[in-house]
Amino acid sequence: MIQPAKRLETVQEYYFSRKLKEVAAMNAQGMDVISLGIGSPDMPPSEQTVKALCESAPLANVHGYQPYIGIPELREGFADFYQKWYGVTLDAATEILPLIGSKEGILYVTLAFVNPGDKVLVPNPGYPTYSALSKLLGAEVLYYDLKEDNNWYPDFEALEQMDLSGVKLMWANYPNMPTGANASVELYQNLVNFARKHNIVVVNDNPYSLILNQKPLSMMSIDGAKECCIELNSMSKSHNMPGWRVGMMAANATFIQWVLKVKSNVDSGMFKPLQLAAAAALHNDDAWHEAMNMELYGQRRAVAEQIMEALGCTCQKDQVGLFVWGKIPEHYANVEELTEKILHQARVFITPGFIFGSNGARYVRISLCATETKLAEALERVKSLKSKVSAR
Repeated sequence: MIQPAKRLETVQEYYFSRKLKEVAAMNAQGMDVISLGIGSPDMPPSEQTVKALCESAPLANVHGYQPYIGIPELREGFADFYQKWYGVTLDAATEILPLIGSKEGILYVTLAFVNPGDKVLVPNPGYPTYSALSKLLGAEVLYYDLKEDNNWYPDFEALEQMDLSGVKLMWANYPNMPTGANASVELYQNLVNFARKHNIVVVNDNPYSLILNQKPLSMMSIDGAKECCIELNSMSKSHNMPGWRVGMMAANATFIQWVLKVKSNVDSGMFKPLQLAAAAALHNDDAWHEAMNMELYGQRRAVAEQIMEALGCTCQKDQVGLFVWGKIPEHYANVEELTEKILHQARVFITPGFIFGSNGARYVRISLCATETKLAEALERVKSLKSKVSAR
């Protein structure tokens, strides 16, 4: 019999791929589930973004293969973006590589730096793709703890006690998903120092820095970061473009060339009008950013925090990004006891924290990618369920 590659034994189907099929089946039965699971912005990109796409798509000369390194307009747009928001100067020609979403970058960076059998440091809790792709490519995953009592930051003393021989990459993700912990200059400095000391490439995944965050930071702002670090960024969250699949990698010219060796053998570039539209989006004015990434999500977060309170969960008020992360009450045996009850009795889907690692096992995550009306309805459903339970 034909058998799949053994590498498939190291991973499972992505949790949301499985769970959203269940939610879709419930909706097909007329249950009207409110999904507060994934972080897929529900608002459109800016008007100038859509206009740039519509104006360029009909042109005769934009439909061919495009440069593997992206068109100059897009690379320069990312350079302008980094200068404006982070005060970081990047050479648009040599230190920026556009990507078909930053998730692609996780794969390409791993392929470029990690041999089968090498070790990779992955945060717990953390984005499941870091560990899944490492395992698929034959790397050994070493988890490092993030804990609430340390602001969900790495414990560098504990890291120093680990056997770091053979470690090639360290994945970091600040502002953090799923916990909402914000970045700090001190944190980034510690990560750069750790990379230098141990000759490890630290990769910071940075798609949430503009959302509900008064002081966006980039690890590339730290002196010496370009020598030993990589930063991934994405337009999915901050520019309402998740389905467009546009991201980027910032690093020194050598690292860029190594990753380009992989990328140029795998994909064939992005549709030029899409790149031109993304370049336009990178120059969104401050008013658009304030309305979308600050005011809109701020209003939604206020309701999401009320949902957390109604569930009996506790959450920190200084979180940034697209989610609210909360700790479940002690009386639940496990997090799915809560999330499954809410899904099947209140018809509200929220994410159990265990999918991000064992340190998330007593937490839930609520996405802000739903209208305030939907969030308010979810709140009423949760309150109604709680009232019914109390009345028994």
